[in-house]
Amino acid sequence: MTPSALLSERLRSHRLTAPARTVTDAAAHMLAVQSQEFLAGRWALGIRTTGSPTLATVDRAFARGELVRSWPMRGTLHIMPARDLHWVLSVTGERQRKQVAARHRELGIDAELLGRVGTAFRERLTDGGRTRAQLLDDISALGIDPAGQRGVHIIGALCVDAVLVQGPVVARDGAVGREQLFVLADEHIRARSTPDDPLAEFFVRYVDGHGPASAADFAWWSGLTLGVAREAVERGRHRVTEVDDGLFVSAERPRRARGADDAAVRALPMFDEYYISYADRGAVADADAMVRIGPGKNGMVRASLLSEGRIAGAWTHSAAVGRHRDAPVAELFDTELDSDAVAVALQRYSDFVSG
Repeated sequence: MTPSALLSERLRSHRLTAPARTVTDAAAHMLAVQSQEFLAGRWALGIRTTGSPTLATVDRAFARGELVRSWPMRGTLHIMPARDLHWVLSVTGERQRKQVAARHRELGIDAELLGRVGTAFRERLTDGGRTRAQLLDDISALGIDPAGQRGVHIIGALCVDAVLVQGPVVARDGAVGREQLFVLADEHIRARSTPDDPLAEFFVRYVDGHGPASAADFAWWSGLTLGVAREAVERGRHRVTEVDDGLFVSAERPRRARGADDAAVRALPMFDEYYISYADRGAVADADAMVRIGPGKNGMVRASLLSEGRIAGAWTHSAAVGRHRDAPVAELFDTELDSDAVAVALQRYSDFVSG
C-alpha cells in the first residue's frame, strides 16, 4: 500500500473518520483500548463516537455493565465491552500468568492463596463493589500483608482469572471520577459472547479496529507469541482481506462519515491505539516524534496531535495535574500546523470532559 492509502485506511479502521454511533459501539469495534490513564481511555472512545459524547456518557456505560476495565492482555489495563472479557482472557490469560510467575513466587502468591482471597472476595462483594484501597484492607484482614505490591498483584491475578473486574466509576463531587469499583465479574457481566474460535476471533477483531496490520502487529498488541499470532492469522484469514503481502484489513470496513477529512487535526489521548498498538509505529510518526511521544523511560505515552494521519504535536490536559477546568496546552512539532484547527481539536476534548 502507498503510505497515504495506509494512513487513510487506519483512520477509518480506528473510527477517526468513520465514528461509531455510540461509545459502546466504538468499544465493540476496537475490542480493547489501552487505559491505564483512565480519563485517556474514556476519551479514546469519545473521539471515536459521532455527535458530542461526554465523559458522563462513557461512565453511564460502565454503570450499566456494558463496559469494563481490566487486564485482558500484556498485563496492561484496557477498556473493553463486558461481553467480550471472558473469551479474550481464555486466549491471553495463561500467557499473562506465565509472565508474572517469577514475581509471584517472590511475593509468595500461589494458587492456594489466590483461592483463599477469591473465596473471601466472593462473599464480601455480593452486596456491591469495593475500591482498590478497600480490597487491600480486606486482604490485610485475611492475615496477608499487601505491602511490596503483593496486594496489587493479588487483585490483578484475580482479574486475569475473571473473578474480579473494574466496573462502575466512583463519583466525586465537582470533579472527574478517577477510579472504579471492583465487582464480581460473574455477577456484573450479564451477557457473554462465545465465539466458535476465540483465537481467530481475537485476530479478526484486532484487524477490524486497527487494520491495515500484520501478524507482528497483532503479536505485539495481544501479547501473544509471534508463533501463536501467525496461527491466529491462518485461522482467521478467510474473514479478513489481505491488501498487501501479510497486511490485513477488515472484510467489512466502516463507512466514512460524510465530509470526513483525513488531513484534519485530531487530539488523541495518552496511550492511544492509533499510535501504540503496532510493532512498527513508523507509518504514523517520524523518529523525532516517537522520541517526544514515547514510550519514555517511565513507560508513559503522551497525548498526541494528528495531522494528515501522522503525529505533528503533543498536548497536555488538565487530568495530568488534577485541574479539569484548565484548558489543554498544545506543543507543536510542526510549526506550520494550523493553530485554529488545533484549538478546535482540543476544544472537543474539553467539551467531552465538561459536558
